[in-house]
Amino acid sequence: MSENLLEIDHLTKRFGGVTAVDECSFTVQKGTITALIGPNGSGKTTAFNMITGYLKADSGEIRFNGETIARPRPADLYRRGLSRTFQQARIFPELTVEENLVVAAGYSWRQLFGRRVSEIDRERAKKMLGEFRLEAMAQLPSADLSYGQRKLLEFAAVLMSDPTLVLLDEPTAGVNPVMIDAMEQHIRQRHAAGVTFLIVEHDMQLVMRLCDPVIVLDHGAPIAFGSPDLIQKDTRVLEAYLGS
Repeated sequence: MSENLLEIDHLTKRFGGVTAVDECSFTVQKGTITALIGPNGSGKTTAFNMITGYLKADSGEIRFNGETIARPRPADLYRRGLSRTFQQARIFPELTVEENLVVAAGYSWRQLFGRRVSEIDRERAKKMLGEFRLEAMAQLPSADLSYGQRKLLEFAAVLMSDPTLVLLDEPTAGVNPVMIDAMEQHIRQRHAAGVTFLIVEHDMQLVMRLCDPVIVLDHGAPIAFGSPDLIQKDTRVLEAYLGS
């Protein structure tokens, strides 16, 4: 059986006369923390959006866990074990911090406010808040959180589904060094527990110490793949960044 958890085959997306993702193919092996990097406008987030069903591909194929995903839908993928975060954290600001996690466990708002949520899931939410050091804020409206705390809450909510693969889109963008360290530790801990990651990230220091392998996109297509050491020495990568 293939160790490829995610397989992207000739994925393409055009916006008018602009090809944002061009016959893009790559794989993510089970048990890795894989980075997807590239200059601004190289197609990273567009690829993420197609893989996770937020944007329809013009052509190409997506396979997750050995199955072809003909029509990727976020909710369906979430149930299958593939989840993601966004550049701007998506949470429910009108709900409390704890309620955000309970909703992420699969409950409707009616169940949430009708208090028909299982004690098991409430305990899971409390445990997750403890892991992310948000327990003191459990009953606060999520709107009261700082930008970095919102990013942590979104990450915690994603993990409530016990995912196999998590796609992180710029997890440390706009946060301070302390929060970057915290995010890195959470990724490492979850990876050690068996979660596979695909990460879009502009912080190259973080990428080079955290991720292996690294995939580099330029003009919507992969130009390099390999270990951080190999990527840093690849002339095509240097040219892509310097020429962007």
